Amino acid sequence: MDKDKEIQNQDINIEEMQQEHTHGDIHTHLHAHAEHTHSHGGHHKHVHNAAEKKAVINRLSRVIGHLEAVKRMVERDEDCSEVLIQLAAVRSAINNTGKVVLKNHLNHCIVHAVEEGDEETIELLNQAIDKFVK
Repeated sequence: MDKDKEIQNQDINIEEMQQEHTHGDIHTHLHAHAEHTHSHGGHHKHVHNAAEKKAVINRLSRVIGHLEAVKRMVERDEDCSEVLIQLAAVRSAINNTGKVVLKNHLNHCIVHAVEEGDEETIELLNQAIDKFVK
């Protein structure tokens, strides 16, 4: 995305953001506390709900802390079985965070993309899912 378009996306006011997420009879999302917008393939703008964004950031912070604790376990030569169990817990937390991001994306960007006939955004989601589940 070129810099002018990025700046333009950031300058959208609250009323425009609220209209952006009215999805006909499906559902309406009004994001009065949205923090930023981004565009998928130049086709539509998406506003991240501040609460959803904070929840994902909190999950990621917990994962980072957990992984740092596992690193300390290795540094202290703790039992390998315990390290493996904790690594499995970190992997599970990452996967669960991915599910939250995916659900948010489906509920916002993909609903809008389907309404707009934006097949590029849907294809990008398919590619992202393929990479995420590897």
